[in-house]
Amino acid sequence: MDEKPFLEFDLLDIDDHVVPELQKLTKSAFDVDSIISAAGELKYVGQIKRVLAAQFQQPDDDFVRFFASRVYEGTITQKVRDQFTQLTRKATVQFLSDQINERLKSAITGNTQPVIVSQAPAEAPESHGSVPDQPEDKDLVVTTAEEIEGYNIVKAIVRSEVDVKRIAARDTQSYFGVLLDDNNRKPVARLHFNRPQKYLGTFDIDKVETRHPINSLDDIFAHAETLKETARAYSGT
Repeated sequence: MDEKPFLEFDLLDIDDHVVPELQKLTKSAFDVDSIISAAGELKYVGQIKRVLAAQFQQPDDDFVRFFASRVYEGTITQKVRDQFTQLTRKATVQFLSDQINERLKSAITGNTQPVIVSQAPAEAPESHGSVPDQPEDKDLVVTTAEEIEGYNIVKAIVRSEVDVKRIAARDTQSYFGVLLDDNNRKPVARLHFNRPQKYLGTFDIDKVETRHPINSLDDIFAHAETLKETARAYSGT
């Protein structure tokens, strides 16, 4: 038995890449040779992904030096290393944001996988009429790993009330929004994570937002019933 599992499946954060591998373990598709062959690959791919996630959050000296040596022609002193630590972190965040935007373009051409959409902050929700989207500098919209994790938590909570395919996300400079049917008239929640004190925004039947201070992502679960009620109110529309 390996000390580290070759496959991890989180029901609160389903990884689309893992589902096909999980299907191989079902009775109808069980194949020992296929499972053994995939186990080694899954084990190391998972470990590499975790290393990359850690480096994106807090790049170490080797990671910083790897990139600095390829773009900086001078001697990599401690001052240069400190500078490139910040630049590397910024570049990785922007790279992830660019990848998300590319997925948006794919979705527009017919890809139905969930995407994170960058758009301007919507006006306060009203009970009638429509609110046009406002232009926004997409370069200023940065989707963080924490926002995506918060989105997945909200999605896991409300999926018992609505089809998970109807749950969408839009990131703006002001907040990260969770919507039903990608419709800004159906706000489920807003994640106000762009400040020291983080807030979860929930909505009542009149679509009036209430902001709840949270200290950790787990605090979102304390508002599960409100989130479900909101999603349920939109479910038939």
